[in-house]
Amino acid sequence: MISREPTLDRLAIAEQALLEPFGLSHTHLQHALAEISAHRVDDADLYFQTTRSEGWSLEEGMVKTGSFSIDQGVGVRAVSGEKTAFAYSDDISMASLLDAARTVRSIAAQAQSGKVRVPARRIAPSRSLYSARDPIASLDSTAKVSLLNRLEQLARAQDPRVVQVMAGLASEHDIVLVARADGTLAADVRPLVRLSLTVIAEQGGRREMGSAGGGGRVDLDHFDDDTLRNYAVEAVQSALTNLEAKAAPAGEMAVVLGPGWPGILLHEAVGHGLEGDFNRKGSSAFAGRIGQRVAAKGVTVLDDGTIAHRRGSLNIDDEGQATQSNVLIEDGILRAYIQDSLNARLMGVAATGNGRRESYAHLPMPRMTNTYMLGGDTDPSEIIASLDRGLYASQFGGGQVDITSGKFVFSTSQAWWVEKGRLKYPVKGATIVGNGPDALTRVSMIGNDMALDSGIGTCGKEGQSVPVGVGQPTLRIDGLTVGGTA
Repeated sequence: MISREPTLDRLAIAEQALLEPFGLSHTHLQHALAEISAHRVDDADLYFQTTRSEGWSLEEGMVKTGSFSIDQGVGVRAVSGEKTAFAYSDDISMASLLDAARTVRSIAAQAQSGKVRVPARRIAPSRSLYSARDPIASLDSTAKVSLLNRLEQLARAQDPRVVQVMAGLASEHDIVLVARADGTLAADVRPLVRLSLTVIAEQGGRREMGSAGGGGRVDLDHFDDDTLRNYAVEAVQSALTNLEAKAAPAGEMAVVLGPGWPGILLHEAVGHGLEGDFNRKGSSAFAGRIGQRVAAKGVTVLDDGTIAHRRGSLNIDDEGQATQSNVLIEDGILRAYIQDSLNARLMGVAATGNGRRESYAHLPMPRMTNTYMLGGDTDPSEIIASLDRGLYASQFGGGQVDITSGKFVFSTSQAWWVEKGRLKYPVKGATIVGNGPDALTRVSMIGNDMALDSGIGTCGKEGQSVPVGVGQPTLRIDGLTVGGTA
């Protein structure tokens, strides 16, 4: 059996799903791009997409709801200088394509017209990070219901204090095709699954919640019995720990952050501030600081869209650029920003494979993929033992950040008060307040246990949501403000 090179295979799948059913060919795409380029734009692209999504949810001991949807369409963009014209349609046809192309062409209506040379077609290089298989088809409906029922049984079996279990299973199969005015043609076929579990435990009239879950660009067989059991143990233990939680002390103190998901603080407080659009406009606290020290020695932060099967990874970004592993901060020195094509061109640097959009109906912008800090050489137990009085936060809930000032506020979903190097008791209602660029300079200990999250992150920016990953080792950060209830 002869197999095709993965890049060509994905391109063939995209053409069969997005062009052939609608009577379109590469000639039609070139015609539409030529319509846009007739008025001399700096950049133009066509973004075709079809997405099949399915969801199942369990509550009160039964699978109560199921959903299935298909969304498809094309987005057409023209860029001239800093200006962008954009149109989209859920009707994939030559008539709609030309109508959108003529609409966005108006961005350059004042420019000189002339003959346009159509560039030769060029297949863009890409990664091969995940299977093109449809995860929705990897289990039948009966098996999906059984999976959720099994997860509930495992959770309830952990402890009699568990009084309620809620679970959700989501699958998505996304096919995209990008055609650019420079002749670039790129495609991707993206699986994505996620399983979530929430439990409520009750004791003495008090109820507390715990959660767990994960996923990635994999099939549903990723959720084997061991994985389900681990989710059940984690969620129930979190709820039971919170049943014992006391009011959180408040004040300025050293804080130790656990590995993995607490990297969401790094994502929000630092990662967004390193996105190219904010820095080009001078609105980020990191603007103009390339080459300067912005963090303590030992702090190295990457954004890496090339990790196999991870939730935030992509073979290509949504502009057809192969994703990369980008070093943003190296040993405390700011090295680079995250770039899409528009901001990279305007800043005179190379794009970094971070042009992302929620769907064909949205414009691309610089967005994170998997953002994490590299590990150090300190045993995590030594970091906790170093605290005389302080907070150890192992899980986070919501948070927010002001990009311009770098100030952030995060709420913990699981944390402990530490005295003389020992976890004394769990605390409830703790919030962590600080400034992103300042907090990085206060990192005093870095653990050797760097971990990525389990595959649950979704990032919002300017009304668009995209899947992302985060990660970090255990960290000690001195002089953060903890808001509590005590």
